[in-house]
Amino acid sequence: MANTHNVTEFIFLGLSPNQKVQKVCFVIFLLLYTAIVLGNFIIVLTVMTSRSLGSPMYFFLSYLSFVEICYSSTTTPKLISDLLTERKAISLWGCMSQVFFIHFFAGTEIFLLTMMAYDRYVAIFKPLNYTTVMNRQVCAFLVGAAWAGGFVHSLAQILLIFRLPFCGPNVIDHYFCDVFPLLKLACSDTFLIGLLMVGNGGTLSVISFLVLLASYLVILLHLRTQSSEGRRKALSTCGSHITVVTLFFGPCIFIYLRPSTILPVDKMMAVFYTVITPLLNPVIYSFRNAEMKKAVSKLWIRTMKLDEK
Repeated sequence: MANTHNVTEFIFLGLSPNQKVQKVCFVIFLLLYTAIVLGNFIIVLTVMTSRSLGSPMYFFLSYLSFVEICYSSTTTPKLISDLLTERKAISLWGCMSQVFFIHFFAGTEIFLLTMMAYDRYVAIFKPLNYTTVMNRQVCAFLVGAAWAGGFVHSLAQILLIFRLPFCGPNVIDHYFCDVFPLLKLACSDTFLIGLLMVGNGGTLSVISFLVLLASYLVILLHLRTQSSEGRRKALSTCGSHITVVTLFFGPCIFIYLRPSTILPVDKMMAVFYTVITPLLNPVIYSFRNAEMKKAVSKLWIRTMKLDEK
């Protein structure tokens, strides 16, 4: 790269300078992260081992849960360890890696949620051809496309960031490395790069969100002609998807679809989409889905029987 980096590490200010608050946050986030990993892992394991969850919807859900684990693991373990240390440092390469994987998994999740909306559209509008249209090969291709889309999105972000010169200061008022806090520290004009990042991250979020809302609106309008039982089941599934989509996209659009400015509320919004949303994903999909609850119960019973032996 043409530019050199005089800065070799960055210092996070974290969530709070108060030591007592940090200790309380350590316990809270440790519990939350444990719940994220266990909850989403149970979904992945249940879908993999249950014959009753062989439909494409659960195939996509298992990948979504896996992405949620990876996505949260990019920032939360570092946040938890930093809550016990006075100096919260990360190397330049560690910071760049964090930016890349945050946007890689976030982009993949955006595309997966879009695939899940398409899956629901086919299931409701073409129920007789559903298994033919959404066969294993098509599902595998769509999941692969989601991973590829997340990679391209993230690669664009990291290439823009890495070209910036960082010559000091190196203090980031955040708990992880992200594009806008890093733009603030760059020793050059970042206006154009900021616009490109808004176009890449913010526009992707908005377009995907609008496409998802439009697809679910079409589905909901179509449900008026269905039987009450079919309408209830479809509404339950679509309601779960809409909840996840809103919780994930809301904070992302707020942060990434505006000029590269830093607001005090950004850290709390980031906690929402890096910790709270991955935590709520298994809750929303499991406790509102009878088939999933039944499959989890069977898995639990099989596990208990194995322990007894």
